[in-house]
Amino acid sequence: MKLKYVLLTLLMGLAFTSCSKDSDSDETATTTPDEINDFVWKAMNSWYYWHSNVANLSDSKIASTNNYANFINGKTPDALFYSLLYQRGTVDRFSWIENNNEVVNVSKIAEVKKSGGFSYGIYPKDLNNVNLVALINYVVPDSPAALAGLKRGDVITKVNGAQLTSNNYNQLENTQVTLTLAASVGFGISSLVTTDKSGTVTVAQTDIDENPVAYYEKKVYGSKNIGYLVFNGFKSDYNDELNAAFAKMKSDGINELVLDLRYNGGGSLETAVALAQMINGSFTTKPYVYLDFNNKHNSEDGFENLSDKVRVFNLVDNEPTFQRDESINSLALTKIYVLVSFQTASASELTIQCLKKYINVITIGDETVGKFVGSNTLYDSPTSNYTSFANRSTKHQWQLQPITFTYFNKDKDVNPAKITPDHDINPYDTFLNLVEFGNVKDPCLKKALELITGQTLRTKTQNADASSSFRNNNLASFNPTNAAKGLYIEDFKSFGK
Repeated sequence: MKLKYVLLTLLMGLAFTSCSKDSDSDETATTTPDEINDFVWKAMNSWYYWHSNVANLSDSKIASTNNYANFINGKTPDALFYSLLYQRGTVDRFSWIENNNEVVNVSKIAEVKKSGGFSYGIYPKDLNNVNLVALINYVVPDSPAALAGLKRGDVITKVNGAQLTSNNYNQLENTQVTLTLAASVGFGISSLVTTDKSGTVTVAQTDIDENPVAYYEKKVYGSKNIGYLVFNGFKSDYNDELNAAFAKMKSDGINELVLDLRYNGGGSLETAVALAQMINGSFTTKPYVYLDFNNKHNSEDGFENLSDKVRVFNLVDNEPTFQRDESINSLALTKIYVLVSFQTASASELTIQCLKKYINVITIGDETVGKFVGSNTLYDSPTSNYTSFANRSTKHQWQLQPITFTYFNKDKDVNPAKITPDHDINPYDTFLNLVEFGNVKDPCLKKALELITGQTLRTKTQNADASSSFRNNNLASFNPTNAAKGLYIEDFKSFGK
């Protein structure tokens, strides 16, 4: 789909002129719109997917310069931005604004971001949904968290000396945080029971460009050469590493694939399209995903087709910059097994919804987030309809990441509220069994291997008594970082139709 720049033209109210002194006085008193807020409003007016549902984004808002200026002035750019979202938190859960590469009021999966180097999921300890724990999904190698001794499967019970609750768990994203870990974890009646370790662990954030190709292992069961790949983010600056992982699997003779997307909140649309070809590769030029923009950008609507090339990007000023094309390494698989969770969103969900129109996709785990929308970054570059990083104003560093499109599979099927897995695994079961990646004690991986081999794998898996264990079917709501991880088009001007 070739997306092109369209010069945004807005109807400005005609200045009322008169020979009277009163009219001259009124004209002199015209209020000037704040420059940054003017960018925020006009970019949202042009691109925001739900702009027609927001009265304050109507074109009529700028009919009077004074009224328009009075409306947008006196607010911080982020306050204005969030006030323009359509049913924020319910319909629009995913738009954000940032300044100087720091997201304001919400978290984001950036290419390079401040992080302590550990990914986690938030879980209520009981049915009251007040006292919480955080289960560490994985730790980035050589990160502050790794150096502090944190590991996959650790359970955080306290943050900065206080019991982790629904009121303070956002402190886990602080620049520096002190953590108390669980010494033991068990299940009571409809509750998770923990005891604390003595001492604490302190982790400070630093700039991390995390490699999302987190783990690969070949497992052999008879004639089954099973690849287990953990992929934690669709980041275009790692397209070559992802392609290299598939080259390795190809050389290893992989004929079955378990793709772990449990901690993958989304990312680059280009990476998502390339991943489909790496898995199968037989449908070059066929339509894969359909994008639908608002009524001001119907010309941008259309299909993104599968290609036998993947574009490789490097980061320049934290912006993905195209470097070269690579031929895609494909496994030619007609069936894959995908591990999912309440933290699986956007480009990960796209992979499931769109790929299953071509091959058999079997999902294992917990319900996904349900994010079937995406965005492109908007800069203060009005002459390029707010899409050009190169032409942006350098007077400030505000930029927007609002929802600008929704997506569908090639048949434009209506998306579900969430993706319900084919094989359900209670996410609380992982508390006793989440060790290093690849260990078959992991209930989700174990289930996938059993489906592939047709065998029951005997492991030392610890299972809670079903009568005393419990689950929460709305875990995504306790993990707000999901809200800002998502599908985006990072190189809008060269996106192809």
